[in-house]
Amino acid sequence: MAKIVKGRLITFEGTEGSGKSTQAGLLYGYLVSKKKRVMYLREPGGVRISEAIRRVLLDVQNKEMNDICETLLYMAARSQLVTEVIAPALKKGTIVLCDRFLDSTIIYQGMGCGVDVDFIKHVGKVVTQGIKPDLTLLFDIEIKKGLFRKGKVKDRIEERSLKYHSKVRRGYLELARQEPHRIKVIPVGKSQRIDRSKEEIQEAVRRWVNPLVGT
Repeated sequence: MAKIVKGRLITFEGTEGSGKSTQAGLLYGYLVSKKKRVMYLREPGGVRISEAIRRVLLDVQNKEMNDICETLLYMAARSQLVTEVIAPALKKGTIVLCDRFLDSTIIYQGMGCGVDVDFIKHVGKVVTQGIKPDLTLLFDIEIKKGLFRKGKVKDRIEERSLKYHSKVRRGYLELARQEPHRIKVIPVGKSQRIDRSKEEIQEAVRRWVNPLVGT
C-alpha cells in the first residue's frame, strides 16, 4: 500500500511519567492558535473499540495476560485507530499528534517483554498501512523519577519492575540512535535532580515541529 504523505504525523514517546502527554496537549493548543488543521490522539485508544481494548490492557486485574496477547491487543487497537481516524486525516492534510504509536510496541513489548522485534515490525507494517511518523519526539527521564510522578495508583504496565522500565528506557535511546533523523530526544531534566519546566520543554518541542508544519 502506498505511503500517505499529504498530512503530517507527529508521535510522542517516552517512559512512564516523562510528560509526553502534557507536551502533546500544549503543542495541540499552540497549533490550533496558529490556525493549523490538527488533531490529538492517544494510544491505545482514540476511537470506541480501541478505548475498550485500552481498558483491558491497563487493568491490573489482568495479570494472566501473556506477552503475545498483550502485543496483539496493542496492534488491534492501533489498526482500528489508523483505519478510522489517522489514515483519513492524513489524506485530508491534517497534522496528527499521536501520544504513542508503533515505537511503543517495539520498545515495551519487544525490548521490554522479549517479543520478537521483527515479528512486531512485520505486523506493525500491516496495522499502520505503511504510515510512518514524520517526526517522533522522545521525552527522556530517569526511571525512578518518572514512576514517582505517576503516584501510587499505577496501571498494569506502570506497576512492572524497575528492571523492566530500565530496559524500556535503554530501548528507546537505542532506537533514537538508530533513527536520528526521525527521532529527536528531549531530556526532561536539566540534571539528575533538577527538571526543566514544561515551558522550556515545549520550546524544544516547537523548535523541531515548526519547520515541519510551516509555523
